[in-house]
Amino acid sequence: RVALLDRDERGLRALQAELRASGIDSAVTLPVDVTDESSVRSAVEEAAAALDGVDVVVACAGVSGPFGSPVDEIALEAWNAVLAVNVTGPFLLVKHTLPHLRRSKAPAIVLLASDSSFVAAPGMVPYNASKGAVLQLMRALSVDLAPDGVRVNAVCPSIVDTPMARADLGVEPGGFAGADFPVQTAEEVARHVLYLASTASRPVNGHALVSDFGYLARSSFPA
Repeated sequence: RVALLDRDERGLRALQAELRASGIDSAVTLPVDVTDESSVRSAVEEAAAALDGVDVVVACAGVSGPFGSPVDEIALEAWNAVLAVNVTGPFLLVKHTLPHLRRSKAPAIVLLASDSSFVAAPGMVPYNASKGAVLQLMRALSVDLAPDGVRVNAVCPSIVDTPMARADLGVEPGGFAGADFPVQTAEEVARHVLYLASTASRPVNGHALVSDFGYLARSSFPA
């Protein structure tokens, strides 16, 4: 059983219809603004009541913010908007699901970070900074919540074929097929999340699962 939280109510309805068409009728859909604490609190309580508890939390709301903008041309409002969704959002979600997770027999939290948690793409200062913060948030939470038995890990993918990535890079749907760089699917990322959320990864805590086709492993030698 799963609860799907998103600010895009139309998207939620479409996803719920898709799940029902595939025979999954138990999904709960709830609108939420992850930057608003009262909205998160209400949605979490409603989800926990509908599901009779919470075992796993996946924080995957995210925005890219200004793309290709020099730092001195980025408005403070744009900077704050990226940090609010990408960093404050996961913090609030964890804060308000924690009382329920503490009652679970196998609680787990998975944060969606990025390979930009480790390397910086040019022209994406707010996004790069936010994903670095998500990585350290995961590490801090894994330490603080270990006494409660709550595992916290992160998935750090490179470019994923999503509407956000296509919009940033000016790619039409399906256009990544001809890209000269590797691109992964949302389904592949979901499998990584499922592993970290499941008891198959029971010993894994405080880990960043990087899925970048080996990019971070490559040396720049001779530099």
